[in-house]
Amino acid sequence: MRRAVVEYRGWKEGYRCGYCASAQGKVSAGMWAHSMTVQDYQDLIDRGWRRSGKYVYKPIMNQTCCPQYTIRCQALRFQTSKSHKKVLKKMLKFISKGDVSKAVSEEEPMDSHIEDAVSCDFVHRGESRVSEAELTPLNEDHPDRVENEDEDKGETKEEVNVKKAELASLQIHGDKDAAVPGEPSPSTKTVHAPPKPGKGADLSKPPCRKAKDIRKERKLQKLLQNQRCTLEGSPLQAEHQALLLQNSKSTTNQPKSIEDFIFVPLPDDAPHKLEVRVVRSSPPSSQFKATFQESYQVYKRYQMVIHKDPPDKPTINQFTRFLCDSPLEAENPPNGPECGYGSFHQQYWLDGKIIAVGVIDILPYCVSSVYLYYDPDYSFLSLGVYSALREIAFTRQLHEKAPDLCFYYMGFYIHSCPKMRYKGQYRPSDLLCPETYIWTPIEQCLPLLELSKYSRFNQDAKAVDEDGIKELGRVRVLHKRTIMPYSVYKKRRKGPSDEASVQQYASLVGQTCSERMLLFRS
Repeated sequence: MRRAVVEYRGWKEGYRCGYCASAQGKVSAGMWAHSMTVQDYQDLIDRGWRRSGKYVYKPIMNQTCCPQYTIRCQALRFQTSKSHKKVLKKMLKFISKGDVSKAVSEEEPMDSHIEDAVSCDFVHRGESRVSEAELTPLNEDHPDRVENEDEDKGETKEEVNVKKAELASLQIHGDKDAAVPGEPSPSTKTVHAPPKPGKGADLSKPPCRKAKDIRKERKLQKLLQNQRCTLEGSPLQAEHQALLLQNSKSTTNQPKSIEDFIFVPLPDDAPHKLEVRVVRSSPPSSQFKATFQESYQVYKRYQMVIHKDPPDKPTINQFTRFLCDSPLEAENPPNGPECGYGSFHQQYWLDGKIIAVGVIDILPYCVSSVYLYYDPDYSFLSLGVYSALREIAFTRQLHEKAPDLCFYYMGFYIHSCPKMRYKGQYRPSDLLCPETYIWTPIEQCLPLLELSKYSRFNQDAKAVDEDGIKELGRVRVLHKRTIMPYSVYKKRRKGPSDEASVQQYASLVGQTCSERMLLFRS
């Protein structure tokens, strides 16, 4: 059984903020994650945590200078705005005609700011020096009382998720034989009487089709010649993308979807070719290793030109630690997406070279954007916005195989920093209440944030954190390669009590994660 192993580092107060430039305004909690299941991380980001490399941190919202609210976009309901359409059309014109727009985008790429993890020396001091041997459990202690409590607890969250997955799988198979709303059941025979002359269309013949639609369908067969998405050595089939495009236009007079702009048939003489490849970064796949140096050079140029880093700062070590290393375990369940769950790099190849890389995590319920870097020579293509839209489209694509996966997490929304409000333009979206961890539509949150930079979004005064810590003794601990409840460890521990630190850790990760993850104690 996979288990997350973490070292809690506690709170860090009074360090530099990269958003408001306050020298000592930042306050956050952090932990070093040696390993972590995708379900653990999903549950953590749903409590306001976020990772950079193997470091996982959570802003202390009511104390930090710039509160950072977790934001997610409802990918299945997403509609492109006018500004999004401009970016998509600009890319299409560049690929199909070679047109270069001189307009400079004012919108920021997804999380171009990672000062929380990169610039604060708190993280560098926090890197673990614990050996692999110490992290490998040999046995597990179960006192009778704790065992009985575990047995009487009922269904665990894992069991509930398994049952949900089984029900989703059954639903998928069952839908094959289900009647489509508005259409006759397959078991019902429909007899069409031939119409009388001049009394309407002959229903025994296929409906008439416009020549324009016929030409469009033919061009769909060439869809991936110049523009395609590849999942780790397995090209996404043209038929599937064509189906997405057809489904998005199934109803007349419907607003154009992302797919209508992205999966557009290109002319045979298109001057450019764009390909998007999804490669697993942790553990590194062969394709990731083969393109590592080229990807790093793009990152180095990006940091130097866009963020004004000196030439010696964007080192390979920094690149690896923060954008390649990940605590997430790779998982490939049969009911999951084709590429599996875990950490990936989504590489944008233009005419045979990498021009941008989106660092993403694919989790049970979402695609989580981690970072984006790109070749500054292609800034005119608004690659930050374009990549976000591609990641939303990618989320919708993964949903076809994994029905629970339907959200796109954009990191943090920072209302007190005007240049970081752009994430609120991806609608519909929700912000996470910092006290009850309930998702609230952003439209309801913005008026509150105009009044105060910190706000509780849940207006039910009686609502509480449903997963708040209730039994500290049930927190799972890894001590001397033995897994045990904190109640047992506390009795064996020598020296001063660490109960305050464990209480703080458990309250931030929640009861569920505290009982599933292993808190390392030396």
